[in-house]
Amino acid sequence: MIANRAVLDRKGWSVMGKLDVAGQNRMILLAGICLMLFGSWCPVQSKGAGRSQTQESKTIRASDYSDEGADTCLSCHNDERMQHIFRTAHGQGTDPDAPFAYLQCESCHGPGKAHTGRQTVGAGHVPVISFGREADTPVVEQNAACLDCHDRDIGMQWSGSEHHRGQIACTSCHDLHAAIDAVSVRTEQAYVCYQCHPKQRADGFKPYAHPVRQGLMTCTSCHDPHRSGGESMLKLNTINGLCWSCHTELRGPYLFEHPPVSENCLLCHEAHGSVQPALLTRRPPLLCQSCHSQLGHPSVSYTPNGLPGTNPSAFVVNGSCTNCHSQVHGSNHPSGVNLMR
Repeated sequence: MIANRAVLDRKGWSVMGKLDVAGQNRMILLAGICLMLFGSWCPVQSKGAGRSQTQESKTIRASDYSDEGADTCLSCHNDERMQHIFRTAHGQGTDPDAPFAYLQCESCHGPGKAHTGRQTVGAGHVPVISFGREADTPVVEQNAACLDCHDRDIGMQWSGSEHHRGQIACTSCHDLHAAIDAVSVRTEQAYVCYQCHPKQRADGFKPYAHPVRQGLMTCTSCHDPHRSGGESMLKLNTINGLCWSCHTELRGPYLFEHPPVSENCLLCHEAHGSVQPALLTRRPPLLCQSCHSQLGHPSVSYTPNGLPGTNPSAFVVNGSCTNCHSQVHGSNHPSGVNLMR
């Protein structure tokens, strides 16, 4: 018998003997309707629209589910990690929106009677839906189990997203049995993403980076892993619009614009981290000279001879080009055509 009071048996009773009246009424009503219409061949429907294309062709009977529900599961799967399910929203039997209020473990893992029944020696157990990176269950079927309930949260926007096209399982990022899912913790979320995005992890440890490691930002400050149809799963449709949502002082409009700025912030900046100040892709004057030619301006190649210790050049020390062209993002000054004021 399970010691956790949140677990309900198949009739709506808690294992400690406390009746969940609403749960019992729902089960009795469903069973009565099914018996009248279909007899013993009643398909058991979950909350959502259906599991997957694979399962839609299968007829699931009430007799396919285990007799004791979670009690049966926990007779084998009783380690500490499994017990943590009762500390999550999914494991609350008294919450009508939680899977445990319906078919308990089998709400997500599917019918388990064949899995828990007697097996021929050496034959192994009949598999149920398993979750995770190393699971044998196809990703489509894993995600369909989640979308049964979370279709309202994600809906049509998940279909066609980069993670959906990449066959990423929900449980590649989310841990349903953890008391606190790491992706919901500001200081830990990035390390979940870094499991698949090692380049961004390396960039985040460079001298100049957004304050993700410090817990002041998260990956989802800029990206939407579920609903975005834009480039790199950004929360907004354009890179500039996303950057300006925080860097509002650079939004403009400007009387004199710097064309690369209005076109794409990433022409000059690295989003995740850089060895250059201000997350620049290259240090001036090299960055500036990648667009601006030498004609009509002392934009010649500079050598170490212009560094301090010999005869310092104003074009290579301190801010380099920005020593004069300080308004690199744009200027509203009447005489700011050269972005100098």
